[in-house]
Amino acid sequence: MPKINADRLLKDLRDLRAFGAEGNGVVRPAFSDVDMESRRWLAERFTNAGLDATLDGVGNVLGRSRKSGPALIIGSHSDTQPRGGWLDGAMGVIYGLETARACAEDPATAHLAVDAVSWQDEEGAYLGCIGSRSWCGTLNPANEAAAVGRDGTPLATRLREVGLTDTPRLSMEEGRYTGYLEAHIEQGAYLEDAGELIGVVTAIVGIRGMWIKCYGAQNHAGTTTMARRKDAAAAMFEIAHRINQEFPKLANERTVWTIGQATIEPGASSIIPGYAELALQFRDSDPGLLDAFEGIVAKLVTEINARGVIRVEAGQSRPPIIPSIMDAGLQEHVARAAEVTAPGKWRRMPSAAGHDPMVIHQKLPCAMLFIPSIDGISHDFAEDSHDADIVTGCQVMADAAASILLAVK
Repeated sequence: MPKINADRLLKDLRDLRAFGAEGNGVVRPAFSDVDMESRRWLAERFTNAGLDATLDGVGNVLGRSRKSGPALIIGSHSDTQPRGGWLDGAMGVIYGLETARACAEDPATAHLAVDAVSWQDEEGAYLGCIGSRSWCGTLNPANEAAAVGRDGTPLATRLREVGLTDTPRLSMEEGRYTGYLEAHIEQGAYLEDAGELIGVVTAIVGIRGMWIKCYGAQNHAGTTTMARRKDAAAAMFEIAHRINQEFPKLANERTVWTIGQATIEPGASSIIPGYAELALQFRDSDPGLLDAFEGIVAKLVTEINARGVIRVEAGQSRPPIIPSIMDAGLQEHVARAAEVTAPGKWRRMPSAAGHDPMVIHQKLPCAMLFIPSIDGISHDFAEDSHDADIVTGCQVMADAAASILLAVK
């Protein structure tokens, strides 16, 4: 089986880190100047590895093997959060590159076709997973046309500024691929807490987002008696409290929910709020549970409206993301490879964060592996993983890729 080059792997990761480095972290949002510079560097690294490299019209960088299929495509995204960690996404991209090189260097696997890829804008600076959606042919033209960056720049304008407007866009070659593999830091603490080295991902959780709006009557905070008040914020706080009472009755260990944003208007201490709004998000791999949570919210809205004091509305704040089940056969290859390199120190687990496979699994069988995150930290400059864990994960990826391709050749 292929043997990865640990020094080469870590050097490439650190070289990529230098594009947008700020302390321990990286600032490399999609389509920024430094992001485009890093993508041209990746294309050069893919070329040096003997792959045919293309930077396409939506910013994807694909290194295509010259060997005939069936092929695996391996990668992740190299764009970052506005103030992100150095491994989130980037590690999976370099795993794809190193796996292609390691397979090519071993006579037993040199005939195998491994493509490496960096998808664009998984993090949603303009439009989440735009790169993988474009490649899969599922990018909604209306959504693309409406996409605007955090600074207010339309996506179409930014594509013109970085010179991609007239660049062809890649699409998946029908019949070439047997599957897609992605590696990622866990972005949580389950592996580290258990002293384990590899997570074999079973599914990417579904995500639902809702807004809940409360309409009351603005009035003087000193002269309005409690009995006469129509306090929109009080209703909002009640809903938030009752969500945190009711959701745990149905939740499992992995279920999460967050009230991450609240608005109170007009927002003055001497004014009874006439309007209040909260943003609710919840995640689980069971769509039935997600439906049940929506039902709880609907019941709370109905109960408060029935009192006739505050009017409450609720609705979806984003298109639902359905749970994405990873391919059972590919999972087995990853699990066997994990047992060889990290015997007894791996587990099957869902991903609580979104990743490009939630798009790609609609077109190709997908599998993912996780390595531990130090202190479970991600989406922060403090994000990190131990070098030894990074190396272990890449060896598991290379072994799994070779196993998959040898089984179908």
